Amino acid sequence: MLQRLHPMIGSIARVGAAAWLMLALATPPQAAADAARPDPRAAGVAGMKTAPMKGNGSGVTVRYRIDGTPRAGAAIPVVLSFDGVTDPAGASLRLQTEGGLSLGSAAESRTLPAGAATTLTIEVTPSAAGTAYLHVFTAQYGAVSAISIPVQVGKAPSGLPEAQGLKQGPDGEKIRSMQVK
Repeated sequence: MLQRLHPMIGSIARVGAAAWLMLALATPPQAAADAARPDPRAAGVAGMKTAPMKGNGSGVTVRYRIDGTPRAGAAIPVVLSFDGVTDPAGASLRLQTEGGLSLGSAAESRTLPAGAATTLTIEVTPSAAGTAYLHVFTAQYGAVSAISIPVQVGKAPSGLPEAQGLKQGPDGEKIRSMQVK
């Protein structure tokens, strides 16, 4: 019936069907099996939280885990995993603490290699009960990302969090400004 309406429609339909068939045959069956396999790099990040990423950030994926229960005056390991470094020169990493948290013997800054996932275990020591933060800054291609990892000693205060120093962003999110060195 379609060919009666226009003689070219039948030819177009046959060419379209042939193109789809060629595309389906061009994808090896192994590709579908590979897609279903878990990423082997993810095995080392079990139990880790993935930090949120902004579209205009560095592009480095940061995962973290605090091993143990933080106590005032006692060092606690924090496992950091970095992936997505594509800049041939590598990405820069800088660590900073706030709120009575001190960084152990780990270097405050270093370079993350391109093309390889990097896992670091650093020790931080909270000085008192409450919430302190480990700030992680990554940069590549001139773009910078920052995440803050809360280290809670004791129970978190109930009720509303302290809003001192918080500003409201254009989308209603709470923002705390801080000086970046």
